[in-house]
Amino acid sequence: MLKAHDRVVVGVSGGADSVCLFLLLSEYAKRVPLSLAAVHVNHGIRREAGEDARFVEELCREKGVPFFLEERNVREFALRHGYSEEDAGRRVRYDAFFRTAERLGGARIAVAHNSNDNAETMLFHLFRGSGLRGLGGIAPVRGDIIRPILCLERQEVEAYLRSVSAGWCLDLTNQGDDYRRNRIRHHILPYAEEAVTAGAVGHMGRTAELLRETEDYLEMQTGEALKKCAESVPALPEGVPALTEGSTVRIDVALFRRNHTILQKRMLLKLLNGLSPTGKDIGAVHVSDTLELFEREGNRRICLPFGIGARRQYDSVFLERAGEGQAPESGSARGKPPDAAEAGRCERPITVSLGEEIFRTPAVYDLGDWGKIECMGFFLKKGQEVPIKQYTKWFDYDKIKECVVIRSRCQGDYFTITDKAGNKIRKTVKDYMITEKIPRQIRDRIPLVAAGSHVLWLTGWRISEAFKVDGDTERVLQVRVSERKSAGMKETEEKDGGEH
Repeated sequence: MLKAHDRVVVGVSGGADSVCLFLLLSEYAKRVPLSLAAVHVNHGIRREAGEDARFVEELCREKGVPFFLEERNVREFALRHGYSEEDAGRRVRYDAFFRTAERLGGARIAVAHNSNDNAETMLFHLFRGSGLRGLGGIAPVRGDIIRPILCLERQEVEAYLRSVSAGWCLDLTNQGDDYRRNRIRHHILPYAEEAVTAGAVGHMGRTAELLRETEDYLEMQTGEALKKCAESVPALPEGVPALTEGSTVRIDVALFRRNHTILQKRMLLKLLNGLSPTGKDIGAVHVSDTLELFEREGNRRICLPFGIGARRQYDSVFLERAGEGQAPESGSARGKPPDAAEAGRCERPITVSLGEEIFRTPAVYDLGDWGKIECMGFFLKKGQEVPIKQYTKWFDYDKIKECVVIRSRCQGDYFTITDKAGNKIRKTVKDYMITEKIPRQIRDRIPLVAAGSHVLWLTGWRISEAFKVDGDTERVLQVRVSERKSAGMKETEEKDGGEH
């Protein structure tokens, strides 16, 4: 992590972990010369935050370490940019660390995550449905960020501080269960240690290390496999597939299928993410849909978010993203049901911006005859009731893990619904339209809001149970349809009703 004469910016909140890190680095600097500087960020949330800053400043004075104080209104920052307070605080802290490192002419950034933090992160990612990278938890080194006490458990940290008669500050926001991560910290991990197996945190840390090594190896193998079966059209001199707007990548089906399924999925994820303008927002459902093109013969095509198209043509599969103003090669399905000869066709999707901007200014999308769709985000207030309106719907913003698009229906689209026994099951949009007796001639003229093949809302009809606002909802995505002219829409004026 460090070598002699390195400059190190240490994030010191005043809590036990950061004080432990600061003291250990101070001792280490006596043996290996280091240039230390401490950064403390006052979030402006707690009344006692000023006392924490003074505590850290005095600690730095005792050790002869430069002290930098950053004061920010995190609550205001969170509201302005649409973050949770927890996420906003993290962004503000790292921004302060990096700016101080740059001010010092370049430095490593030392932060005080420990083994318990790592275990919490692993469980948090597991519960949210993460892949290997997320299950690998927190990396000891990531770029210029180092975590020297990641190997220590919280009880070891406090034992060390007591052994050197060092005090620390108590952050009361970490004592409650307002944050989801705190619930894992206060309830799940202690229960695992007491009722499942002693040393659970340490065992999880070793598992995380193994998973990170596995991820690194698979990433290397994925790159090697891509070189053998994928190429740009036209081919580039360096042989690396182009992953930009307007580019096309050809994959040899036979060479692709020689690889294990895990490498096949990773190759597709890497390529699709490369074609995505955000470099992410491609989910397992998109990879699965694309993988089907390799498994069944016949010239077929599918449409994906961001105008990305995938098509099977004889012994090759082509991935492409239409350039600005171009229609994707997959064509349009307006006026033709998706179960017709060329299944999977749909209108070019309009990508909904779910970034911080919609918490400040609503995003409005003009769909022509479909009318206009307005998307806005806000924080849910206690006691707010979900509106029961046909053309205004609320969704739990944090349950949406993939990019959201507005489009006509595609083959494979589905809702999550609750059956009579109270179980959540999938129901295809096609089956729903048949059950509801929606006329065939207007089915392709009804706009829907979707994340991959999972439909959040068939506008004017129903929404998916998977994205509903509930007691744990903190942030809301509101979608409202107005100025409807298409025959696919039920009526012109908003009114109460509709499935919600």
